[in-house]
Amino acid sequence: MSLSPGDRAAAGLPDDRPTPQVVIEPDADRLARAVAEALVARLAAAQAVHGDASVVLTGGGIGIAVLEHVAGLVAEPVREKVDWTKVDVWWGDERFVPGDSAERNEGQARRALLDALDMPDFRVHAMPPSDGGFASPEEAADEYVAELREYAAEGADLPRFDVLLLGMGPEGHTASIFPGTPAVRDERSVLAVRDCPKPPPTRVSLGFGAINSAEEVWVLATGEAKAPAVARALAGADPAEIPVAGVRGTRATRWLLDGAAAAELPRAQG
Repeated sequence: MSLSPGDRAAAGLPDDRPTPQVVIEPDADRLARAVAEALVARLAAAQAVHGDASVVLTGGGIGIAVLEHVAGLVAEPVREKVDWTKVDVWWGDERFVPGDSAERNEGQARRALLDALDMPDFRVHAMPPSDGGFASPEEAADEYVAELREYAAEGADLPRFDVLLLGMGPEGHTASIFPGTPAVRDERSVLAVRDCPKPPPTRVSLGFGAINSAEEVWVLATGEAKAPAVARALAGADPAEIPVAGVRGTRATRWLLDGAAAAELPRAQG
């Protein structure tokens, strides 16, 4: 399950990061519920240590389903409680489209969870939309770099990310890093991505440098279409071919799968 030294070097990873953990739930709904519960617990634990917490969100069906389950947990008498006024929310990638577009990950996340929370505006760090005063995705990426640096500790370029959520595509892309594109070798923390093979074609994405700075990276995958890429990634595929193989948290990496997405893994990994 661990990446080879060559793959780790290609993704800018040190050799001593923990081996990824695999968690399998029977179906997508139970996976979303389990991830939501784990996320609430992790953010509460981060606040107990640091006084605040931070999370990087992902879009897609499973990413939004997790947020919908978190919204349900907010009203439940669960053991862990999160002070949402002290949670910073970032995004792993965003479509460079107008701010009111239904394709925006931000809008989907707001409808699923964020609008129901008592969060100060300065805690929600959305990536700039195409009508936000930036002429190009490159300018929007530079603006997000500046915002990340603003919230970083003195002398650092990136803030602390307690949990970074990622989805993945059936071909192995993650965030907006697609196989065989310049983004897989780009060392910048935030990238403008053009000509994506999946619409919309123009996006802004965190790069491996930012993704792999997170304390914990959680990869969420559901459905049998993802199974081949999941198996290849966990077997140590080249991140240039399967970008999700290049993600790794500094403290933990968790692959959170439903049974269909895990179908091609060796039995011992489940």
